[in-house]
Amino acid sequence: MALEMREICERCEVSLKADGPAFICSYECTFCPACTGAMAATCPNCGGELLTRPRRTTG
Repeated sequence: MALEMREICERCEVSLKADGPAFICSYECTFCPACTGAMAATCPNCGGELLTRPRRTTG
């Protein structure tokens, strides 16, 4: 099963690129670096740890 590469931050709705920085929890909730820092790397939906999302190369 492939990781869903969501295209927007769930908190501030900034656009996220597949090959750009983003953070996810185990449920794939997705946040930008700024929001992740503001939330102390804790998912507001499940309380899980937010980790760096793997980057998917384009092309």
